[in-house]
Amino acid sequence: MDKRSSSTIMASSFLLFLFLFNFQLSLAETNLMQSVPDLQNSMYKVVDGDACVRLLNLSGEIGCSNPGREKVVAPIIRFRDANSLSRSSAVLLSLNEIQDFFIRVSTDSTFARNVGGVLVESKADFQNMSKGFSPAHTFPQAEFSPYKNTNYKWNPIGSGILWNQYDFPVFLLSESSTKTIQEVSEEILKRQRSYTTVVAEFDLVMQTVKAGTHDSESCLKEETCFPLGGYSVWSSLPPLNISSSDQGKPIILAVASMDSASFFRDKSLGADSPISGLIALLAAVDALSHLEAIDGFNKQLVFLVFTGEAWGYLGSRRFLHELDLQSDAVKGLNTSLFEMIIEVGSVGKGFNEGVTSFHVHTTGVSSATNKTLDALNHAQDSLKSRNISISSAAASNPGIPPSSLMSFLNKNPITSGVVLEDFDTIFSNKFYHSHLDDSSNLNSSSIVAAASLLARTLYVLTSDTKDDSKSALASVNVNVSLVEQLMGCLLECEPGLSCELVKNFIAPSSTCPSHYVGVISDEPSSTPSPEYIGDVSRFVWNFLADKTSPPKGKTPVCSEDCSKKGGVCTRAEVDGKGICVFSTTRYVPAYSTRLSFESGTWNVLPPNSSDPMGMHDPVWTESNWNAIGLRVYTVQSAAYDRLVLLGGIAITGGAYLAIILTRAFVAKILKQD
Repeated sequence: MDKRSSSTIMASSFLLFLFLFNFQLSLAETNLMQSVPDLQNSMYKVVDGDACVRLLNLSGEIGCSNPGREKVVAPIIRFRDANSLSRSSAVLLSLNEIQDFFIRVSTDSTFARNVGGVLVESKADFQNMSKGFSPAHTFPQAEFSPYKNTNYKWNPIGSGILWNQYDFPVFLLSESSTKTIQEVSEEILKRQRSYTTVVAEFDLVMQTVKAGTHDSESCLKEETCFPLGGYSVWSSLPPLNISSSDQGKPIILAVASMDSASFFRDKSLGADSPISGLIALLAAVDALSHLEAIDGFNKQLVFLVFTGEAWGYLGSRRFLHELDLQSDAVKGLNTSLFEMIIEVGSVGKGFNEGVTSFHVHTTGVSSATNKTLDALNHAQDSLKSRNISISSAAASNPGIPPSSLMSFLNKNPITSGVVLEDFDTIFSNKFYHSHLDDSSNLNSSSIVAAASLLARTLYVLTSDTKDDSKSALASVNVNVSLVEQLMGCLLECEPGLSCELVKNFIAPSSTCPSHYVGVISDEPSSTPSPEYIGDVSRFVWNFLADKTSPPKGKTPVCSEDCSKKGGVCTRAEVDGKGICVFSTTRYVPAYSTRLSFESGTWNVLPPNSSDPMGMHDPVWTESNWNAIGLRVYTVQSAAYDRLVLLGGIAITGGAYLAIILTRAFVAKILKQD
């Protein structure tokens, strides 16, 4: 073997050694990352959060969205460190800074242009939040007020940011993701002179933005959105005999709402406003359902639970419209028989220093209103040992506060009604229409007191007899543990809608409750399929049907004859069989009176002068989307990438030069030999 062959073998051996060494490294890395998802998980941190989404009306848009058709990628920077933004950035906010941030966005166009996205931490320093946070207006939904003084400030801390348009994505981080982002934020501070940057990738592309449909009429036509809406529920106690011609009993309506609003779509808990009122109503129904003398009442009790009230009073307005149409959804009800409306509003914050105080807001002076005030006072007297106080709202108030009763007043200005609230002149709820209006923002004792007051007042009004002695009223008692159960089911994630009470009636689609109205995607119906009805509406329907039915009217299994005999089938989702009960409990579609559903599409109707609230109806819709996501990862700076490229070119050139020189040197040695 000559020396040239020997040198070639040595070079080959060296290359083989390098290959085997690199192969071992590659094999070791492969053992750590066995799939593409493993590689992705090592690179990206998926972040959980609730998004602010894009909503539309007849005149434009509100809410949040990516500005175009693509994902937004921007480096993370804390708001307190962002005196000015020189490039598109993902701004990290504490809850205490959210108000200041959106004020700056509205007043500083240069700053606003460079906001790529927003991350909001979930935890608040409540000592700094003592003044409250409400993204609603100071007079929520003033355009639907039945009185002229719409400058009155029921909600003086309201900022109105909920109703603005933002062409950047905004996410409320979960508690675990807040910790993750805070750790990332600390890393950013340590890496200020490093060659890497931590970025947030926002996937909040709205179909209306992609299609260029920027109002409700155009997006409904192009099918890039759905109308806001859902299903309200009403039930009578005792059940109505709809087949009978004798429907002459005066009707007492007890009303509550089950939907709220928030800057973040799926964080609309509305604990005090309005869910405390809903819980009080349900507990009062339960208390009255145990009375044996119900059939002997001189007046008819009807319970109404509306949805869509936070978005133009969709539920109450549609209910009144269905009454005008005499549709199947309200069969058995006659507006001429409505004697009194008692609405239960925010009642979760009435407890203070051992006394629970409520205020009664009235529509005006009438004999029915006076009877109701007397009944309330009578109920209060029977509850003296519980330190419950009620008082009439201040005469200086312009009228009733924002409530479903406004719809009835706009329809008929002489409607007699009262609203029971935990405030007098201004909201006591400092987190109205905020995600912070959660279970920590109310007191169960206050809800129990409101439920007791409501149940006994309704008993006095409907029995309409002098036999309303203390012993008779003492038999009307609210189940305290039921109130606590309802709070856990409707306002917490644990147990949430997976609680035993809810699962006795329905199979919930999710655990964490949200009281956002949602969208109505299919043809509205008085007998909708369960998949088109929200969890809370289905639960309320089943609960009311069960409580308002006589014990003897229940049969073990539902059959086709159930509805023919005037019954309804409850608990059908639980075991597929259900229980047939004799109850007048109905769903009522809740959506804009300016919309019609024809041939599978939604159409906007022209305004009707006979519907004064419809003239002001924004016709709210929600944009469709394919996916909503958020993740965080690290990228190298462009300057570093250029440096690496130049370094690679230099090394490659140097290596090539070294090879040429080496070959020349080896050839020279071989020649000498």
